[in-house]
Amino acid sequence: MGEQVFFGKLKGLGTSKEVFEFLSSVEMMSDSMASAALQRISEVEVDDRGLKDSDVFRALCFQFEYEASKLSNTGLLSALQALIKLRVDPRGSLIAKLLSEGQERLGKGQLTTENLCDFGEALLELEGPTSVILEQILSHLQEKDIAKCGPSEVVAVYRMLQRSAGEGKQYQDLLNRVNHVTLTIASQLSPRFLSTVLNSLVVLRQTQAVSLVIALCKHSVKHVPCFTDDELVSVLEAFLYFGHRQQVFTEALEMHVPKSLRAMRPEAVSTLMKYCCQKRILSKPILDAVAEVLSSGADGFTTEQIAQCLVPFGTLNYLPPSAPLLFGKLEGVLRTRFGQFRPHTLLNLLHSCVLAQRYPVNFLGKIFNPYFLQQLQAQPPGLDRFVTSQLTQLFLTATLECPFYEGPKLLPKYQVKSFQPGSSLDVHLLNRVKTGLLYLLKKRIYFASEVSTPYFYTVDIEIKLDEEGFVLPAAQCEEVHRRLALCIDGQNRFCVNSHHLLGEEAIKQRHLKLLGYKVVQIPFFEIETLNNCRKMATYLRKKIFPHAYGLRC
Repeated sequence: MGEQVFFGKLKGLGTSKEVFEFLSSVEMMSDSMASAALQRISEVEVDDRGLKDSDVFRALCFQFEYEASKLSNTGLLSALQALIKLRVDPRGSLIAKLLSEGQERLGKGQLTTENLCDFGEALLELEGPTSVILEQILSHLQEKDIAKCGPSEVVAVYRMLQRSAGEGKQYQDLLNRVNHVTLTIASQLSPRFLSTVLNSLVVLRQTQAVSLVIALCKHSVKHVPCFTDDELVSVLEAFLYFGHRQQVFTEALEMHVPKSLRAMRPEAVSTLMKYCCQKRILSKPILDAVAEVLSSGADGFTTEQIAQCLVPFGTLNYLPPSAPLLFGKLEGVLRTRFGQFRPHTLLNLLHSCVLAQRYPVNFLGKIFNPYFLQQLQAQPPGLDRFVTSQLTQLFLTATLECPFYEGPKLLPKYQVKSFQPGSSLDVHLLNRVKTGLLYLLKKRIYFASEVSTPYFYTVDIEIKLDEEGFVLPAAQCEEVHRRLALCIDGQNRFCVNSHHLLGEEAIKQRHLKLLGYKVVQIPFFEIETLNNCRKMATYLRKKIFPHAYGLRC
């Protein structure tokens, strides 16, 4: 039988039994035909029970073991890959013989680029990244022209290179060439290959491969419905690592995720929420769907995954329609699994609740308990400024928004003196507003910027008024009847591509109001088109002093 006829008939067979019956009718087979038969068996075989009793299979194995030296490179490596996939004993004489033959040809330099990739892929499956032969294969690959590699060969190279992740820049030249080749074939990569390459780029810290990362992220959009959970996790983690975000990718997630979320594993759901949170993506379809899943099935999630899924609601300042059910479920989880939460995870979770105006009063006493605070201090990152700021904001929330709370208080030694203004303040926007105020109020003495208050918060711009509404000098402390807090809200205080305030800024403005300030929000989208001082001053006068104003000299 001719090889092409053999291959065609083999492809149409759907079970190993059919393959064995077909092979029994073939009098002679070339090594490529025998390898193809093994490959087909490995594709259709569900378990290995049918292999143990098959004379045909034993004959195939005999042929490969005792005629290994006569096999072509392709036949040898195809057989090795198929046998590994069929879970043939890796310590048996057959696998040992094929490995020995492959290693001998490797040493003689007889393997092509494609052969090297196939050999490396087989070793990764068989021995993992600790295989000593992998280093030899990589050394040979450095001398090869890999410009014509196809997707499967490229992925094999990346997987082998991941082994060298801790070995410095030894293979960076080879990696640069592979990155260049991958850029030219990015559109041809399957969902599995694309996610594998992105994962490799993360492990290998290829932050300089910007063009390749952008191309892979672009082509990942069309694969969103096809990604497995593991593949989606790899893609999302790569987006996070490289700081990449695409609106079309978010839209693809919104189309696919709500329909398939209940079938997704908790790790994929929590990674998706971590992605939305860190990228400040307020995707109501995704958040609403996750809220419904957690409300009915949180028991299948670990405590870390529950926190990862819930923290975004506070960070993004969003309550889903199912909020009562969601936070009711959370309270039940906290009651039954409180001790399973890591201290810092628990603090993040409860802090996110108050950002979303859901107050965990039944658990604040446990958080402010000295024993819990000692646990926080004992585990990294300890009681650093970020952690103590979260504790202080929880305490301030209990004081201002939960007057009925009568539990333990947060001791002063665990409180920060002021919350850090942080990177959220848009200095360029602040300077534009200050210039407009100077034009409006004539003198710089009538307002102060970045003012620390006795209540932990820093006010972007503060203006003081007396009882009659006149503007007082900023340094004056007597006769102050009212304080205006101007919040200069740049784009990084909002969810991305929206006018929706993030939780951190929303709670700050809420607390300033409760502390007696008149909060005046100056959002970026209202002033970005005001291109001179006069327009800015006119805007500020209407915004801050809608009726009239005067200066108290």
